[in-house]
Amino acid sequence: MRGTAGRGDDGLRGIFAGEEDEAWEAAADLSAELHIYYKPRRYRSVLGIAAKKYDDLWTAGKVAYKLDGIVEDGGELIIYAPHVTEVSYTHGHLLDQTGYHVRDYFLTRMEQFRHVPGRIKAHSTHVKGTGAFVNGREEPRINVVLATGIPEERCRRINLGYRDPRTIDPSAWEGKEDQGLLLVREAGERLFRVRPE
Repeated sequence: MRGTAGRGDDGLRGIFAGEEDEAWEAAADLSAELHIYYKPRRYRSVLGIAAKKYDDLWTAGKVAYKLDGIVEDGGELIIYAPHVTEVSYTHGHLLDQTGYHVRDYFLTRMEQFRHVPGRIKAHSTHVKGTGAFVNGREEPRINVVLATGIPEERCRRINLGYRDPRTIDPSAWEGKEDQGLLLVREAGERLFRVRPE
């Protein structure tokens, strides 16, 4: 059974009851309608403007893992958040030691990173994205670039790209989808995927 209430985008949108599997499936279907944006293709470069409520990369990292699916192989995803000046207020010291890497990087170094909590490694791989680690070389599928208040030296040390946010004019990205450029405002709030054929 499904009941809905029209309390706006941030309010209650559905209530599901009945058999557990059926209720779960109905809720998942509604969530997919409300929370996944489908694009017709992947893009060479995506500029994700992080929501202001994300005050460190620990939270603003959602921009990466909610947009990486619409970035072309070898493309770039820019996390634009000039207001973010810290990697993580809670875990920054561990991320400075560990850095951001693809999953296989950690899998080939299990002993080296055994002391690092799983949530740190999970965050690291979610932000860096998918990729491989072949013959001692990390090969991420996309290039994740920070255009934040985090200094360039620190971005490089944690294995992420850097761009001075002052050199980016988000309005210049408007309407450039046909050129392979996509602007996403309030990035991190919704999941983006390429529309299935």
